[in-house]
Amino acid sequence: MTMLDTHVSLAHGNGGRYMRELIHEIFARHLANPLLDTNSDAAILPWDAGAGELVFTTDSFTVQPIEFPGGNIGSLAVHGTTNDLAVAGAIPKYLSLGVLLEEGLEFAVLERVVAGIAAAAAEIGVIVAAGDTKVVRRGEGGGIYLNTSGIGVKDPRLKLGMDGIRDCDALLVSGPVGDHGIAVMLAREQFGLRGDLKSDAASVLGLTRALAAVPGLRFMRDPTRGGLATVTHEISQVTGLGILLDEAAVPVRDSVRSVCEMLGYDPYFLACEGRVVAVTSPGDASAALEAMRALPDGRDAAIIGHLRAQPARVVLRTEIGGERVIEELEDDPLPRIC
Repeated sequence: MTMLDTHVSLAHGNGGRYMRELIHEIFARHLANPLLDTNSDAAILPWDAGAGELVFTTDSFTVQPIEFPGGNIGSLAVHGTTNDLAVAGAIPKYLSLGVLLEEGLEFAVLERVVAGIAAAAAEIGVIVAAGDTKVVRRGEGGGIYLNTSGIGVKDPRLKLGMDGIRDCDALLVSGPVGDHGIAVMLAREQFGLRGDLKSDAASVLGLTRALAAVPGLRFMRDPTRGGLATVTHEISQVTGLGILLDEAAVPVRDSVRSVCEMLGYDPYFLACEGRVVAVTSPGDASAALEAMRALPDGRDAAIIGHLRAQPARVVLRTEIGGERVIEELEDDPLPRIC
């Protein structure tokens, strides 16, 4: 019996195996219902939305530092929640905003956070329709925590899900991975490192709308906590298929790769906040790639691998021609970054 068996640890929030077990064995067991799909980022609601389906999601955000190159916890919350709707095939419409403030937070910081929320919401065209604020004593919080819930509308003709993924399907990513994780770490000035890398935190709505027009689109996900590696493990576990990634094809910035090599991190496990991982039929992979590359935030998109029947695990084909198994995330690779 270990601490992980009896108490909540940071590893239970990193997007890896312990988090999956926590969600399945406690939350899903108690809250089981036809709408609760723990393999999806948003639920389709059985309410009349005219010609569309209502899609609902919720998320919470804690990041240190509160402000980082490329955004802050406010813009991150809007992008994170609306991105979950977007990869489910929906157009975001409304958000709720729950704010937990710690005594002693500077109002100047709070102003910038709320301004970030407003700017991101305006850019996407989503309305913050409801909210709540609480304050905890000094030392009982991380300055500010946010919870956001989102509602969007989806075209019912667009069918997405892991149950549609097949052997030989193609795996794509819309841009370089690991930017957000390394940008936040550098903003902390840990390990004596500094840099000018910006977080990739942004809306993926343009990318998902472009991909939705591709007939062979099977599935989309934004690789946040646990990064690309965790998304691929989720796909493999649900479908029973293996995934072969091509190291030479996966886009990683040189600056991200350098920091990872110095500190022993794997960029495939680092959070992204403005990327899309997509699965398409083999024959439609090129069309999906072209659709993403036609957009400014998708110009570095790539076909990075494919599904295969056996073995049912995630394998990376290295640039020198070898193969290594990418194990599922267990430890927390970085302090909380989303």
